Amino acid sequence: MVIWRKWTYDQSQRIQKKQYGMKCFLSRAVYSILLCFVAFELRAQQVDTIGVFSPSMNKTVKNVVILPAVYDKSESLPVLYLLHGYSKDYRAWLDIQPELPQLANRYEMIIVCPDGENSWYWDSPVNSQVRYETYISKELVGYMDSHYKTIPDKRGRAISGFSMGGHGAFWIAIRHQDLFGACGSTSGGVDIRPFAEHWEMKEQLGDYYTNSERWDVYTVMNQLHLIKPGLAIIFDCGTEDFFHEANERLHRELSYRYIEHDYISRPGIHDYAYWRKSITYHLQFFSDYFECNDTYEIELNY
Repeated sequence: MVIWRKWTYDQSQRIQKKQYGMKCFLSRAVYSILLCFVAFELRAQQVDTIGVFSPSMNKTVKNVVILPAVYDKSESLPVLYLLHGYSKDYRAWLDIQPELPQLANRYEMIIVCPDGENSWYWDSPVNSQVRYETYISKELVGYMDSHYKTIPDKRGRAISGFSMGGHGAFWIAIRHQDLFGACGSTSGGVDIRPFAEHWEMKEQLGDYYTNSERWDVYTVMNQLHLIKPGLAIIFDCGTEDFFHEANERLHRELSYRYIEHDYISRPGIHDYAYWRKSITYHLQFFSDYFECNDTYEIELNY
């Protein structure tokens, strides 16, 4: 069954104003408790920048790691890997959504934002120094599982990203379904071929016109035959985005192949404002995926 959601927004919601006199019913004690809760929320999550050495590239790669408030008290937690877009870096997701640490708290998951330079998250066939597929799927995942309290199983891992990172998330997840159980893309470049002269892709794949067969292989659109049942998929794109048509074609192709997925098309362009909203849908989707797998395990063990 294919799930296709078109999201609309009701801007007519009314907010009732509270009378000023109601404030007198809030005692100083209750007010102090509320302040404590706010202060706890601000302190609870932990945001670190870590360096992880990549043997395949012989260099250290920076990553943001966000730990939710429940981390210290948990035996293990699921991990969401978030990939950035072209010309950005490992800090991009915190710039896009400053409340990402609070969202990690809400959904009780670890969030990891690796640096991918302008690699498109490939192991480049023409540049041996670019091995970001290997870095993320093997080196970074291995580091996180050995240094943090993660769920070391695909049922506890998801990957998503924006723009170039959306392409990278799908590319890596589809090719490593033994590692990732869920994947997402927001405004992703899911078919790179119409944009062959842009964003340094030919630096990683070679010239399109003399290497068109290689470009066919390295685009997400031509990896769909590898998708196995059980991979949870969500993707979205703004209707005014230059990647919108490619995402529409991806939706149609997945539907044709009867591959279950959530697809969201809503007004928006290729910008931070769009991704600030879209990431919340992805987090909810991945949270549901993690909870579903957790419930399944509990039922089996009962």
